[in-house]
Amino acid sequence: MSNLNLGDEIIRLKEERNAVIMCHYYVQDEVQDFADYIGDSFFLSRKATEIETDVIVLCGVRFMGESAKALNPGKVVLLPAEDADCPMAHMATVESVEEVRKNYDDVAVVCYVNSTAELKAVSDVCVTSANALKIVSRLPQKNIFFIPDQNLAHYIAERLPEKNFIFNDGYCHVHHKITKEDILEAKEKHPNAQVVVHPECKAEVCQLADYIGSTSGIIQYVKNSDCEEFIVVTEMGVLYELGLQAPGKKFYTTGVTQVCPNMKKITLEKVYQALKNMEPRVEMAEDLMIGARKPMEKMLDLAK
Repeated sequence: MSNLNLGDEIIRLKEERNAVIMCHYYVQDEVQDFADYIGDSFFLSRKATEIETDVIVLCGVRFMGESAKALNPGKVVLLPAEDADCPMAHMATVESVEEVRKNYDDVAVVCYVNSTAELKAVSDVCVTSANALKIVSRLPQKNIFFIPDQNLAHYIAERLPEKNFIFNDGYCHVHHKITKEDILEAKEKHPNAQVVVHPECKAEVCQLADYIGSTSGIIQYVKNSDCEEFIVVTEMGVLYELGLQAPGKKFYTTGVTQVCPNMKKITLEKVYQALKNMEPRVEMAEDLMIGARKPMEKMLDLAK
């Protein structure tokens, strides 16, 4: 089936199933074209609680599907690419959380939404890169165990010296592999370009940035900037939305492969098949949904 016919069938099935298609910025351009809502993890988490359709087609990796299901237990959540997972989501353990709680009386376990439902369920509050600074600053606890991403944790810790951070050793492989040397080389090639960086990058990369922020923050910054050229230091899928929001501006990458292979597993064909077959569905045990929902609802409340 051609993309044109697939598109018609997706639109037909979406209406038939009373479904909504939600996409992360990192998925393929052709899938973003058919999204009803497109955004970063925070936007998708918040929007999922406001949607009144019966079915959510979540075009992203598994933890995003779990988040949508936990926040909408009565809805069908379809994950077009069932094997699209996020390695970082597994880079902390329930045991490590229990150990930290034993050793620190006054501790808040802060869980980046890029994590499994099991990790969320043993945490006090979730955060995204867009709201982590605001939320952690509002917590009464001095000790913060931030899981699973070490780079975002260090970025927030640097801005909140009054807190005592306990760091985990997880990371996003797409962002973590980018080095200071990669940025300097890109700046040499494009001397008029500003550097916009996601805080999942190492501190040495963030130090060279003109702007540091979430995917949505980067888009907003670029859109409003007087600068015409940018070195974009995050997953390349965002270039599609940047082109729409800031037409005429030039975008470069670091020369490193800035691609999340799991996000790219979601295709238009898989979206069609998911709507056609109403599979694969995100299924979670009731107690796990309740446990994972609490810190996400606290996040949405504190981020207001």
